[in-house]
Amino acid sequence: MKVGVDVSPLRQTGAGTARHVNGLLGALGRRDEVEVTQLAFGGAGRLASVARDTGWYFGGLPLAARGLDVLHCTTFRGPLRSPVPFTVTIHDLGLVRHPNLFPRWHRTSGRLAIGPVARAATRVLAVSEFTKQETVELLRVPAERVRVIGNAVDARFTPHGPAAEGEYVLAVSTLEPRKNFDRIAEAARIAGLELRVVGAEGWGGVSSESWVGAVDDDELARLYRGALCFAYPSLYEGFGIPVLEAMASGTPVVTSSTGATAEIAGGAAVLVDPLDPDAIAAGLHEAIRRRAELRELGLARAGEYTWDSVAAAAVAAWEEIA
Repeated sequence: MKVGVDVSPLRQTGAGTARHVNGLLGALGRRDEVEVTQLAFGGAGRLASVARDTGWYFGGLPLAARGLDVLHCTTFRGPLRSPVPFTVTIHDLGLVRHPNLFPRWHRTSGRLAIGPVARAATRVLAVSEFTKQETVELLRVPAERVRVIGNAVDARFTPHGPAAEGEYVLAVSTLEPRKNFDRIAEAARIAGLELRVVGAEGWGGVSSESWVGAVDDDELARLYRGALCFAYPSLYEGFGIPVLEAMASGTPVVTSSTGATAEIAGGAAVLVDPLDPDAIAAGLHEAIRRRAELRELGLARAGEYTWDSVAAAAVAAWEEIA
């Protein structure tokens, strides 16, 4: 089966979407029944992004898909018409549910495209049951056309290897409004714990006195292993790959009781109200107190998510529509 995969997100980000694309491509490369053609346009600049979002996805990408059996779009960006059956992956619906948390261009162009593209797709691949429910409710996509196909963790995130020094709570994310950094910082202060924030600069004027910048994955793995616990009380998530990365590294996790993170944690994390710094602080202390128990639960939970299983589910969806 010849499958075209949109890899344009790799030119724009190194965050969760890029992890999804790279993990999927790596696993597809290990499957003999799939011949993958990588499709992309432009670079990381603003002009390239505008051209891609307003022109290439609707014109150039369908042309590039001719002769393939299936086209797969790794985000909600995709065509309205395609010469071959196509799928889109919906990572979350923050743009629709909480548009005020996103930059103006992304908010405007994304909200205009996401519904029509999802409804035009032959199948929608949602990364969690929560995101499937959001897709059905907010985008009016029939439930029978949505498949739940999650994410996984890179093999470098394990409990074995060097660990960063110090006693600290770790938070990992692009600096953006929905990641709740002000309340995380307040919770760490209440708990009397050092906070280290790792991630790329983002938008919305979000900053953190505890920010140490973006790091490569080897250093990130060191920081996960060395942390007393990992804090991810995000205001809205469609999945939450860092939750799995921390678990796979043997680090206890504190995350939101709302959105998809509770689903992904699967009983292996401390769940808190993301709007309550006191609750987050209490959760940090609970995670540290239950460190040995949560380590084992988290390792088992993270082991349930593999890129090979993600690829197998994607191929099954493509075979269904090819």
